[in-house]
Amino acid sequence: MPVFVLNSATAATERHRGGVIVAGSHGGLYPAHLLALAGVRGAILNDAGRGLDSAGVAGLEMLSELGVAAATVSHDSARIGDGDDMMRHGILSAVNNVATRLGCHVGQTCAEAAAMLQTGDPPVKRPNPYRDARMLLRSGSPPVWGLDSIDLVETRDAGAIVVSGSHGGLIGSVRSAVKVDVRAAVYHDAGIGRDQAGISRLPALDLLGIAGVAVNGATARIGDARSVWETGLISACNRLAKCWGAEPKMTVQHFIDTAIERIKATAHG
Repeated sequence: MPVFVLNSATAATERHRGGVIVAGSHGGLYPAHLLALAGVRGAILNDAGRGLDSAGVAGLEMLSELGVAAATVSHDSARIGDGDDMMRHGILSAVNNVATRLGCHVGQTCAEAAAMLQTGDPPVKRPNPYRDARMLLRSGSPPVWGLDSIDLVETRDAGAIVVSGSHGGLIGSVRSAVKVDVRAAVYHDAGIGRDQAGISRLPALDLLGIAGVAVNGATARIGDARSVWETGLISACNRLAKCWGAEPKMTVQHFIDTAIERIKATAHG
């Protein structure tokens, strides 16, 4: 069975069914759900520093329940959002029961583990439907939308503020930082990790004229926009966000308040 290397689990499709995917996404529930839907027999993701409630590896247990062998690599060993870097440099940090039975173990290289996962069986069942991953956190102008994955941003979100559970790692071009011209965007710093990949979207957002911040991984669950909104404390800000008053240890809601004030002042000025 082939090994597919992807920068994001959102790129997994029916053509990957039965294969093994090494994806640059975090190892939380949403990416794991996407890989389960694709019908893979094995998966390796990035642990995103584990973070609050070990959310960065929470997908491993869910995949185990479906009979899918899965593991994560340490965020310090390979860049999040970069599947090729994970294959070259990734070192396993967590392994589920199904992968353990195939011989995978913590400390193993990603490439070695991917080869072992090829010997696994197809999944035994399909995942349950994922809970609503998109929510309105605050109405008004601009509205504030919570997205468990930034990939859920829609054209109608132009001009809004988005609070995302996604990692802040840039995947591809500057435009990939966010597909729509929102006014401000919040991400999870994924423990920052190798080459500061966990916050590499922030400079790209500056180029797009979007204020961007990332929250400390220990303060919010990755892949969970509501957690980022409710308990996230900022760890990194881009230039525009700093101009709007963002600073480390500020709460996400405080930043959103100041951002809305700035947006309204600009509109009236």
